[in-house]
Amino acid sequence: MNKNTGQNGVFSLFRGVPLHRILVALFLLQILLAVGLTGYLSIHNGQKAVNEAASELRYEVANRVEENLQTYFSTLREELHGNQNIIDIGLLKMENLATWESYLIKQLEIFPDAIALTASNEQQEHLAVEKLNDRQFLLRKSDKSTGYDLYTYKIDSLGQRTQLPEAIKNYDVRSRPDYQAAVTAKKFTFSQIFTPLTEPTLLISASQPIYNFQGQLLGVNSALTHISQIGDLLQNIKVGKSGQVFIIERSGLLVASSTTEKPFRLQNGKPIRLPASQSRNSLTQASAKYLTTKFSNFDQIQSLQQLDFSFEGKRQFLEIRPLEDELNVNWLIVVAVPEADFMGQIDRNTQTIIFLCLGALGLATFLGIITARWITQPILYFSTATKDLADFTNCKESVVVVQGIKELEVLGASFNEMMQQLRKTFTAQITKNEELELQVKQQTQELQQEIQVRINSEQKLEKHHQVLAELANNRAISEGKLETAFKVITEKAADALEIERVSVWLFNDDRTKLQCISLYERSSQRHSAGLERNLADYPIYFKSLTSARIIAVTDTRTDLRIQELWDEQLEPKNIVSLINTSIWVGGKVVGTVLYEQIDIPRIWELSEQNFVSSIAEFVTLTLEVCDRKQAESALREAKETAEIANRAKSTFLGNISYQVRTPLISILGITEALRNQVYGPVNEEQSQSLNTLESNGKNLLELINQILELTDIQSSKIELQLAPTSIQGLCDSSLSFVKHLAFQKKIHLSVQIPEELEPIQIDESRIRQVFINLLTNAIKFTKEGGKVWIEVQPNSTNEYIFFSVVDTGIGMLSDDLFQLFQPFVQVENSSNRDARGTGLGLVMVQKIVELHGGTVHAESQLGKGSRFTVKLPWKKV
Repeated sequence: MNKNTGQNGVFSLFRGVPLHRILVALFLLQILLAVGLTGYLSIHNGQKAVNEAASELRYEVANRVEENLQTYFSTLREELHGNQNIIDIGLLKMENLATWESYLIKQLEIFPDAIALTASNEQQEHLAVEKLNDRQFLLRKSDKSTGYDLYTYKIDSLGQRTQLPEAIKNYDVRSRPDYQAAVTAKKFTFSQIFTPLTEPTLLISASQPIYNFQGQLLGVNSALTHISQIGDLLQNIKVGKSGQVFIIERSGLLVASSTTEKPFRLQNGKPIRLPASQSRNSLTQASAKYLTTKFSNFDQIQSLQQLDFSFEGKRQFLEIRPLEDELNVNWLIVVAVPEADFMGQIDRNTQTIIFLCLGALGLATFLGIITARWITQPILYFSTATKDLADFTNCKESVVVVQGIKELEVLGASFNEMMQQLRKTFTAQITKNEELELQVKQQTQELQQEIQVRINSEQKLEKHHQVLAELANNRAISEGKLETAFKVITEKAADALEIERVSVWLFNDDRTKLQCISLYERSSQRHSAGLERNLADYPIYFKSLTSARIIAVTDTRTDLRIQELWDEQLEPKNIVSLINTSIWVGGKVVGTVLYEQIDIPRIWELSEQNFVSSIAEFVTLTLEVCDRKQAESALREAKETAEIANRAKSTFLGNISYQVRTPLISILGITEALRNQVYGPVNEEQSQSLNTLESNGKNLLELINQILELTDIQSSKIELQLAPTSIQGLCDSSLSFVKHLAFQKKIHLSVQIPEELEPIQIDESRIRQVFINLLTNAIKFTKEGGKVWIEVQPNSTNEYIFFSVVDTGIGMLSDDLFQLFQPFVQVENSSNRDARGTGLGLVMVQKIVELHGGTVHAESQLGKGSRFTVKLPWKKV
């Protein structure tokens, strides 16, 4: 089809959007881009200048804040280092805090940054001076003279002291934050912000630990200052027109702000730290919330960060700077500056640029319309003539003939040639698309098959997991009931694998045969047992079982490992595939679990092999539980037998001791009468024999009494008579019982006990017996002129109290300590052969202490002495 486009009648063929409008739009677009780019660059440069100015302002403000804080901290540091020097030259002593009072008052007058100065030592003594005004000071004191209660005094300019009614009982300065911070750091440091006990405010303490020349801690010298003073420093720094500076801890708590807001609020009269995100100042609150969103943990901020965010529709500039040094101050300096402080003139310049751009756009639109109409008139004719060429399926070939403008003639010829190429390309593309559709269809079918295989595998795996979970919760397995457990295991395994036969086989005692303990046939749902396979008949099969954990056989006719079973065991039952898993107990194979596939061969997947391994582990678990139950039963029977024997022994010892003690007392009475010459005079040789007889009789009587008492304790015949008992009185009365023994050997006795210990709930006579036995042993094994003493010390939580009997005696080897608390056993060495006893004293000590819920511990060193420590529950009365 030939078309000849010309100047006449062209507009009648025009459809759609006119080309001149498109050209006008493109022309206007270029103008808009040029004007817009100019305006954007102008605004961008202005914004860049604002950003640079804001960045410099934030940086300079943060620098000023950091410099002021460093100066503030350095003043306190120099103050305390000066005190350290004075202590080093001996002008002040930490052991005598009374000399510090006038010195601290003078120092407060010199250093106005500190509101209070304190001196505390390791003896729990504390002295603090606080400046009220130029003429009055507060003195807080806690030492031995105040009973370690904290008293407060007001001191006037004449040095007159007036005691104030406020007092804090049992004040221990060593538990305060400033003291603990200095002791932990072992150098000059700042404490965490804390609340004083006397007023509703927040304090921070600069502390200097004081050590002597031997490196021993003497105490802590501290300077306290209000956190509000840091806020005063920030309020003196101007941040633009409406910017702010505030300091926060890593936890998000507010430290100080350039606003008048306090960093705490009062709750029931007590100051509660204020998180910056809950500040009443809107800019502070918004900045803190933005930082919380930006950084989930403020510990991530390790370097200077310059950020910006939107608040109430306006941009805000932020700078966060960590303040970290060796002083233990880990804060964040936050500078917030509103963008509006810089944007006033820039906004006015932006409005002027917008008006100029609109004027240029109107003029460009008018000129573009005129120019487009003049250029596009011939082109409109050509575009109309080419509409019929859009249908490539049309069998007719359209040829466009253009006459007139030279450029359009060239364009028409090129268009015709292009259409020929497009038709060829379109035909080839249709053929290629048909081939691609066929390939996609084939790949889709393969992918669907693969997906179905994966779904089947996942379903099998899920079924396996469900079976294993059910077995894990099965009571028969956990209780070791073999017959019931094996029935459950074989049934579950057969159903999960969809296999005909599952059986459990175990070796006999001499490992010459395998015996079938449980066989489950799925089709008939029948259980059986009793089959056997002899090692002599199937040696290769038995060797395979013990050398591999899994034997997976796809075709039983060709696998050499089970060929011995084919004729008699496999072919008659048409078993075409099988899998064996070994049962391991105690590091050796004790049997196997056998899975047999009938009729259709089966390839054992990896998931199925893993599943049968897990089933074998459940069989192992059942066997181990069964063995453990049998062992526990045997152990329980042995324990009952031992208890019966022990009771019989105790009854026998008690009866024998009672029968022996009665005539022995008579013998001792007659011996004493003979020695006192009741029946007539005795010579010196007879007197010595009677003394020996009496001494041995008394030793024998003491042994019998101890055996009787030990028998009563072991048979639980003794009931403790618990009552509140004074610890000091208990120790003193125990020492008084052994004074005559110590006096004979010139041994010094003493007791070391803290003051004002509360009573303890014990059976006083029994525990006194414990201490007397330990003290008697200590005196017995201590040479003349030695020392024996009692030490008493409660633990840190006051739940227990420790009584130690210590001596400077002969001691013993550490290898012999384990024999001390065994009945009738005595530790012998060359030094104690003359000081032997019954061997029951320490046994009695241990039993009595254990009746009280305590323990006894012995420490000793040969030639240097021993320490026996009794630990008792401290049941306060």
